[in-house]
Parts: sequence; C-alpha cells; structure tokens
Amino acid sequence: MSKKAVNPWKTSDEEEHFPSIIEWWCAEGFFKTKENNQKWTFKGSFTEWYEGKNKIGMNTNLTIFDLENDTHTNYFLRDDNRKLDIKKDPFTVKFKDTYIQGKYPSYKIKFKDPYNKIELNLNYKSKSMPHWVAQDVSNGYLPMGSGFYRYGFIPRNDFDGELIIKDKIYKIKGEGYFEHVWGDFSYTNPLSTSSGLKKSISIYSKLIGWWIKNHNPKIPNSLKFSTENNPLGYDWAWAILDNGWSVFFGNILFFVMKGPITGTLILTKDGKKYTEFCNVSFQYLKEIYSKEYDIYYPTEIRVTARNKKEKIVLNFRNTHKISKLVSPIKNQKLWTSFVIYEEPGEVDGYYQNDKQKIHLSGKCKIEPQRQISKLGHNSLQIDFIKPPRGVGIDIDFDSHYLNKKIKTTFKFTPKPHFKFHFKKINF
Repeated sequence: MSKKAVNPWKTSDEEEHFPSIIEWWCAEGFFKTKENNQKWTFKGSFTEWYEGKNKIGMNTNLTIFDLENDTHTNYFLRDDNRKLDIKKDPFTVKFKDTYIQGKYPSYKIKFKDPYNKIELNLNYKSKSMPHWVAQDVSNGYLPMGSGFYRYGFIPRNDFDGELIIKDKIYKIKGEGYFEHVWGDFSYTNPLSTSSGLKKSISIYSKLIGWWIKNHNPKIPNSLKFSTENNPLGYDWAWAILDNGWSVFFGNILFFVMKGPITGTLILTKDGKKYTEFCNVSFQYLKEIYSKEYDIYYPTEIRVTARNKKEKIVLNFRNTHKISKLVSPIKNQKLWTSFVIYEEPGEVDGYYQNDKQKIHLSGKCKIEPQRQISKLGHNSLQIDFIKPPRGVGIDIDFDSHYLNKKIKTTFKFTPKPHFKFHFKKINF
C-alpha cells in the first residue's frame, strides 16, 4: 500500500517569521482571458527585511505580460521605513489594498498597479503538495554565506478571477506557482550573519555530502566561469508541462557559466511525489549582453539531470520581450545593484528511464538574478583536450575590466605544444 502524501508545511511555516532578516511571498502564473482567449502571464510578490530598528523595509512588485501583443508592464514600490502589514486570522500579507491571504490549499490574491491602472484578483487552489527545496537532505534549509534560509514552493495551482485594465474587466483562468522563503542572510554582506553560523555549517555539510554522493568524479569536457555569475546571483526556472508534470530549477552560480550546478532540478509527475535531481549540469544556449551593466545573462538554458535510472533533459527558452527589475545597492564599494530579468517562454526536451522515453513540452518562466559589480564582464573558459586528440587544455580569458583577451593552449601529448595569443580590447 502506497503512503498517503503528507503536507510538509506546518501552519507556522506559512506565517511570518519576524524578525528574520529577509522574507518573501511570491505568486506567478499563466492565464487566458475568457472573453477573447488571449494569453497572459504575471508575477506578484511581497518582500520585507529587518536588520535592526534602523534597517527595516518592504517592497511589492507586479509584472504583467501580454503574450499576444508581446508587451509588459511593471510596478514596483519600496519603503525603507516600514514592514508589511501581517494579520493572523485569516493569515494575510498586505500592503495598502494589495494582499495574499489564506493557507494551503486555498489563497486569495490581489495585486494592483496604480500607475498602469491594472488590478489582478485571483482565487488560488493548489493542485500540488507543497515542497521544500532539499526537503529530504536538510529539511528545506539552504546556506547563504554565513547565514541560511528556507525555501518552500507549490509548483502547480489552478486559479480563476479577474483582470481589470483601466476599468475594463476580463474573466480569467489559469495555472500558477506559489513560494514562501525566509531566512537570516544578507545579499549585500553575506558573511555578516554570524548568529546563524553553526546552523549554516551543518547545512553546508549535509548538502556537500549529498552532492558528492551523487557525482562521479571525472574530468569534464569544458568549464566556464564569469564574474557576473557570482554566488549572490542565481538562475531560476519554473515549468508546467503539457502532460501534467511540473518542474522547478534553482542554481546558485558560484561563478560557473557551464558545467555542474550547485542547486537542484525538482520534478513532480502527480503533485504528490517529488524527485530531486542532484546530478545536474547546465549550459547557456543563448545569452544577451547588457551594455548598461556590462554583463551577459541567459535567455536559453539547457539542463541535464540524472538520478539512478532516470534522466531528464530540458531546454528553457525565452520567447517574449524581457522585463527587468533593478534594485540599487547603496553604500557599497564593489556592488552597484541587483537585477532580476523575467523571461516567459517555452520548454521542451525529454524524460527517460529504463522503461520508456517521453518527449516533453510546455510553458516556462526563466528568472536570472545578477548582483552587478563594478568589475563588469570577465570570463575564463577551460576546455580539456582528451584522447584521441591528445592530452592538454585550452584556456580562454576575456576581461572587460582589464581590456584584455588571452588564449592559451597547453598540449602534453602526443607532442608537447604551447601556444599563447594576447589581444587588447577597447571597452
């Protein structure tokens, strides 16, 4: 007899964890307007932070994408002098007349964009069980610098409601994603939270052990690193597949632009049982260069994940104009801002086990976050030369900060060979 799925979220898990340093609630979704069958997607969030009586603040954000006309609007409000309004019965996260209310499996959500005169009213009903990232490894706790956080999500929810644009009302129906995250860590100073260091060390130990257990040591074909992929940024993707499955992808970057991830891909076929893939690699199939921030960020990511007899390969691909949300960082010598790119798109690929191979397709959202530094783009790619071509390495170093591009080849067999090429670039 199979075990009945049990909700891992306690009532207290969904509520506020003040005075955590940071906490947020977020909802996303794809939907259609019933009147004209037009396609849309949205993201709405509430965030608050507390680093002492003089460092308290909140923000709320709503991004609406009109997928038919390939346009979007973005509303962002920040207040550095107050926290969110929180109520317990019923549990409500609120700012003015926007809110998320309820607990699993039912939520009422209202977001407003007063500048563009847009309002979104939703009745959320969860189809999936909640899940913690690294639930079976660290009970959902993840490390960040010397601190930690807990990351929970519900990957598939049905919702209906209304979209109001300049007093015109559209009835809507769609599928969405919901997450709640909190913890004691700082993006701007990740080593400052010494109070959680003991817990953080325990989490690092569990996750490193899990990673080593699921990876066979071998020399990869290629590795690529860059300064914009620093550990204070991440790549995130969520997908709802046409066959009813859903996928979560999260990768803390650690400067890597190609190769194994320090994160996870999580698959659920029925919304009850989750498979967390630890043996995961990625590569950027397409990138965009931002001259404003002197960085590259991905618009198409290929992810390959393996777990015992299972393998899943997915291409997350942006297909619409990209929304950008910028948060300046004050009083920092190296860092200038956070940038989150919202990229609605499509996903395809396949799933394979020892019995079958299933082709996959569906809708997805990609969200790369980058913490921008004054160093700009600097990258190092190492390609390993293997038999029968010989044994050696190719090194490609590209630095906008130093205005230099260097290519080097060290070949040891079948004939020792060294090649060096230097080029100055004007940037």
